[in-house]
Amino acid sequence: MTFLSDRVNRIPPSGIRVFFDLVLSSKGIISLGVGEPDFLTPWNIRDEAIYRVEKGFTTYTSNKGLEELRGAISHYLKQQFSIAYDKHEILITSGVSEAVDLVFRSFINPNDEIILPEPSYVCYRPLIDLCDGKAVPLDTSLTDFIPRASDIEALVTKNTKAILLSYPNNPTGQSIPPSEVSKIADIAVKHNLLIITDEIYADLSFDSFQSIASIPNMKNHIIYLNGFSKAHSMTGWRIGYVCANEEYIEAMNKIHQYSALCAPTLSQYAAVEACQNSSDEVQKMRQSYLERARYFTKMMNDVGLTTIMPSGGLYCFTSIQSLSMSSLSFAEKLLKEYQVAVVPGNVFGESGEGYFRACIATDFNELKIAAKKIQEFVTEHD
Repeated sequence: MTFLSDRVNRIPPSGIRVFFDLVLSSKGIISLGVGEPDFLTPWNIRDEAIYRVEKGFTTYTSNKGLEELRGAISHYLKQQFSIAYDKHEILITSGVSEAVDLVFRSFINPNDEIILPEPSYVCYRPLIDLCDGKAVPLDTSLTDFIPRASDIEALVTKNTKAILLSYPNNPTGQSIPPSEVSKIADIAVKHNLLIITDEIYADLSFDSFQSIASIPNMKNHIIYLNGFSKAHSMTGWRIGYVCANEEYIEAMNKIHQYSALCAPTLSQYAAVEACQNSSDEVQKMRQSYLERARYFTKMMNDVGLTTIMPSGGLYCFTSIQSLSMSSLSFAEKLLKEYQVAVVPGNVFGESGEGYFRACIATDFNELKIAAKKIQEFVTEHD
């Protein structure tokens, strides 16, 4: 007899974390695995947290989060992306992962269908499953990893509740063109669907970027997710947020107040500083990632591994379909023989098979060594 629930028994362990654990237990490994910026959190943000510790700002905040932070986010979104949410339409969460969980638990009923363009971030499908919903995958590998509105609409049924978007995408690095964004919004209105849009990498876009949340008169159809982990290099601070109309925010807050109470207080104060005084640091990080992405993309294409230049974010998604091995076999052999860790593409969905994800947020010198080792590996196994 087992005391574990059927739900938790169905959930696989994170494929990313499996490789991360291998890296931690090995020496001399160059890791292109876990998606974490290699910059320290900017000093002004750290300094703000130190100041708050010294002054004793260590109590709970309101469940929704600091009013000051929600106001700062409201202003930031308006200035940066032309997205209009006031402070009553923003809920501060313990990272975007908690925000995703809150959204699914607040809106998914058993057997509701969520259209999920894949490859996609590893947490989406398991969290949908935990709500007894049904993830309906959309294979984007045939359209340069860009979900097309016509393909989305072809998957809509009477059970469809929502469309889940994430761009720039993890793991592919691709974004959705504005023309396609507008068409997807039209589909949501036509079929009365919810759009859940995770835009954690928006500030790290290399190209022009339009959020679907900036389209007028869409607020009742949009749940917007973002946070500070990636663009502000604040992964360990665990600070994210969800924006929606006030009715939706109140519903999500009912779960949040029982499961998390509030996001970390010191992180919230630090995030205010991040909103207000970190644009120059974000620009430096974005430029550095762009240069590294260009380098890695070229190195992979030079050795015959097709790689589309990412539109933003921290990743390159590389095809190994010219080699006679699976994604998992490639990643395992590369780790064992050349001490380079990448993530096999199949952990991001079936359409990721035949690819690997490399996080380019790695010291540039180490990234160059890793890229050359991958070239050597390919030459040996081609």
